Amino acid sequence: MSPHTLLVHAHPRSDSLTAQVADLAHSRLKDEGGTVDVLDLYAEGFDPVLRPADEPDWGDREKRYSPEVHAHMDRILAADDIVIVFPVWWMAPPAVLKGWIDRVWNYGFAYGRSKPRLAAKRMLWLALMGQSAQEIEALGLSTVVDTQLRLGVSEYCGIKDASVRIVYGTELSGVPKDRRPERVRTLLAEADAALEGGLSR
Repeated sequence: MSPHTLLVHAHPRSDSLTAQVADLAHSRLKDEGGTVDVLDLYAEGFDPVLRPADEPDWGDREKRYSPEVHAHMDRILAADDIVIVFPVWWMAPPAVLKGWIDRVWNYGFAYGRSKPRLAAKRMLWLALMGQSAQEIEALGLSTVVDTQLRLGVSEYCGIKDASVRIVYGTELSGVPKDRRPERVRTLLAEADAALEGGLSR
């Protein structure tokens, strides 16, 4: 049976490089015969603010969260694979994506059980970073995104088949305008290779 993928992306502009990479991922997944549920957090107007209705109750892992959160939980449960495409801002995901994790990947659902509900899933975090790999290494930040997301989210929730792939050098302001289309094609090719490596069975 072909896998079903939840494809999440987080960028306010539909013409962004992040959106183009998400479209590329969508096409690749469909071409491989799978079904895809696209979750554009901005387009769907997801509210990233955690309010009392969705605050974890450490004494009740069966807590009923808000209807919006349960709808998102159902989309996660329905997926075999989860792919998240996002820009890295301040060495972290955008606030809307962080809020999605805060609210939806909640206690009693994503973690807090002896048999994790999400353990059988595969997960790929595909991050777009403005700086080069060399610049990030010079800052001593090479492992920050991987540690935070693969270990701090995926594996913490029982998903062992998880990876973080980063496309570096996505900031185009320093690239002459006549060379930007070529640079975008190169970045999309790198993203496609990252998708292939991260989703290979």
